Amino acid sequence: MKNISVIGAGTMGNGIAHVFAQHDFKVTLIDISAEALNKALASINKNLDRMIARATVTDKDKTRTIGNIATLSSIADGVKNADLVVEAATENTDLKLKIFREIDAACNPSVILASNTSSISITKIAAATKRADKVIGMHFMNPVPVMKLVEVIRGYSTSDETTQTILDLSKKLDKIPVEVN
Repeated sequence: MKNISVIGAGTMGNGIAHVFAQHDFKVTLIDISAEALNKALASINKNLDRMIARATVTDKDKTRTIGNIATLSSIADGVKNADLVVEAATENTDLKLKIFREIDAACNPSVILASNTSSISITKIAAATKRADKVIGMHFMNPVPVMKLVEVIRGYSTSDETTQTILDLSKKLDKIPVEVN
């Protein structure tokens, strides 16, 4: 797993993109708003500058991290090469279901689809796709670059393999995954 697509460039989405990029994943950050994408990149730069000031990363790390992020406004274009898609759009059920139908149609069937939702049923989200076994919750805490916890939320049909993949991936991000149902 090397190519990560993150949908939604708000606070959570840009934090998720930052963390994956900092750990040498190639990230495509997707949002319909060019302004939101520009704000996201500015926020990531600012957060990395804070980390440099605290000596937790170097200038070279910042350059590498920023270089790992591309931005797009098209979901279909942004997810076509993804190994994992993490949705971090606003907490609106209808919007999330629409996004999951779109990414399900645009991605290779082997791609895991994760949601950062904290309140919408993963089982309900999975029902909008043709891959319920590959839909999972990956709920990061805010601020994502700082907070260590990631809730890994199974839906009714989420496979053990999908769950284990996301648990292992979370550890590669220096996060502490906790599996919940």
